[in-house]
Amino acid sequence: MGEFVVHRVRFFDYMPSAIRAMAFNNRSERLALARADGAVEVFNFADNYFQEKVIPGQDNRTIEALCWVGQRLFSASLNGEITEYDLENLRPRYSMVAYGGPIWTISSNNQGTLLAVGCEDGMVKMFEVLEERIQFQRNLDRQKSRIISLSWHPSGTLIAAGMMDMIRIFDAETGQATHRLLVERGVGASKSKEVVVWSVAFLSDRTIISGDSAGKVQVWDGLTGTLVRTHLVTKWDVLALSVTQDESSLAVGTSEGTVIQFQFLSSTVDQRDKEWVRTRTFKNHSHDVRALAHIETAVISGGMDTQLVVRPLLDKVEKNTQESALRKMAFPHRSLVCCAKKVGLLLFQFPEHLELWRLGESDGHGKPGDSLAVKSKPEKLIQLKRKGEDHICCSALSPCGGWMAYSTVSSIRLYRLQYDNNNVSIIKVSKLPKVLSSAHQLCFSPDSSKLFASSSQSSVIVVALNRSECKYLYTFRPKSGSRQPVHLLSASEDGKWLATANTGCEIYVYNLEKLKLHCKVPVYSSCPTALAIHPVSSNLIMVHADQQIFEYSLVQKEYTEWSRKLQKHGLHSLWLERDTPIVHINFNPRNPAHIILHDTFMFCIIDQSLPLPEAKSLLYNQMTLRSVPESERLRHSHAFKICKNFQHLMCVSLMEDHSLVVVERPLQDIMSQLPAPVRQKKFAT
Repeated sequence: MGEFVVHRVRFFDYMPSAIRAMAFNNRSERLALARADGAVEVFNFADNYFQEKVIPGQDNRTIEALCWVGQRLFSASLNGEITEYDLENLRPRYSMVAYGGPIWTISSNNQGTLLAVGCEDGMVKMFEVLEERIQFQRNLDRQKSRIISLSWHPSGTLIAAGMMDMIRIFDAETGQATHRLLVERGVGASKSKEVVVWSVAFLSDRTIISGDSAGKVQVWDGLTGTLVRTHLVTKWDVLALSVTQDESSLAVGTSEGTVIQFQFLSSTVDQRDKEWVRTRTFKNHSHDVRALAHIETAVISGGMDTQLVVRPLLDKVEKNTQESALRKMAFPHRSLVCCAKKVGLLLFQFPEHLELWRLGESDGHGKPGDSLAVKSKPEKLIQLKRKGEDHICCSALSPCGGWMAYSTVSSIRLYRLQYDNNNVSIIKVSKLPKVLSSAHQLCFSPDSSKLFASSSQSSVIVVALNRSECKYLYTFRPKSGSRQPVHLLSASEDGKWLATANTGCEIYVYNLEKLKLHCKVPVYSSCPTALAIHPVSSNLIMVHADQQIFEYSLVQKEYTEWSRKLQKHGLHSLWLERDTPIVHINFNPRNPAHIILHDTFMFCIIDQSLPLPEAKSLLYNQMTLRSVPESERLRHSHAFKICKNFQHLMCVSLMEDHSLVVVERPLQDIMSQLPAPVRQKKFAT
């Protein structure tokens, strides 16, 4: 496998934000979720649950609910605004004030023509969905308390609204309330304590299901307005409900961290008298479950513990398959760490600021597996706070450590770094080219002479850097006319090539000497998650969300012999069953046959000079393999050398001195920083 001096970096205090809302689009199989810091993430469930897009948050944006209308995404916020998102440029498209105070909920009819929002002032406000925007249509009858939850009847003619102590049914055409359903406060509850109807679901047979702060799931007859059944599921709050498309199963999220499944079952052979029966309880969260999405094969949940959990329903999927595995997603599917390989510096990206650190040093002597004594400790050199309200969406550090850049959705900022012994000075480059307004991704060339910024419509802007200024050179634009954002950039060591990948699964390679398109890699159906250009062979290595690996020759403009052999042979099943994507690729200058890549739970060295693993081979952890006799070790020798001795990898990078930097963020460190579970719900004002 080769031996490296490894810097185990554990001082990146990355803390993901709590999940507040989610919405699943059944047509595109995409899940949108909103976090407490205002960020919105889109996961493609059809492409191995890949985190396809991230829209950064904003200081004053507190998202309370999300809603899909076709392929358009809307949110409702406690600042009283409805926002539609531009999923091509990864930013809010526009925001509209509803003039009803904080908005607690948003819901669209099945026809995709109307949006309804529930407001603090007791109003349900209706908006017509137009081609480019939404337009206010009308208010429904005003209520005395805030509207907390909404659900449309599938016909689009009725709306159920949950509030304090009751549920109202409205006629969507006249705006009048037709029924009032009083919610009981529970046994032993104080008369002065209001019951909050946190969530409602309106089914096609006019059944209404509600979840409230008294811990009850209640089933109502929407035709007569009468209570049919009460299920007491927790002594705390029922915060979220979600029903499958066929209305046969219901998921319930509580503030105890449990998710409870109900199914619409019959107790008789003739299947006539069906009722909602509690069938399963899942405990996959430590804190409140704030958001749920229930699809046919799984229950998707998220909340205060920041993890997105996909819990397969084993009666709906084939057992002992990839689809039957529980998934917990706690870390982003992109790198938040950048290394200056030539000078031993690390740049950490947070939503509010950047941190520049110098790596520690040791005397470098010891046996394999030894922990080396630290001669000088890691040092934080700079903490740079962002400007404005928009959160940082991407950042980059030049390999020489002399340049640093970051972007928000509204601006790019570039800085020159100068080092004088132990002092670091930072100088902002005041004049940037006008075309350099914002970026989805930033990348410096290996010689630190150029900055690449991916912009709108899959374009990439190239600027030249010179001491304290930058000059616009060129903009690369794909011939396909794609509007999908570029999420991956990689420049070759010789400065000749720039590879780009967008979320439309397109990969382009540009010639930086001639400033023109060199080639387009054949489109593969799964989104690329990492790519890099080999410094010796100029072959492009690509890894996709479905874990497939390809090698493409930029000289011959075709897949290499090794790549064809790999596809014909097939990747090992244990490799394909991994549930986190490869996010970074490195190469070993001492051995050109070595490709170094990593996901959240392991890093791997692929040795192209060795045979590929057979289906019956074991993908041993290398530390385990060290303990077996040499003859046994040789018998298990193959190209995939995996190391799992690290906890939740954020970055693995090979420095110029051939040391390996491994940035870890143990999940238990994140869990220990979470506040104690709050069982009593309080409203923001």
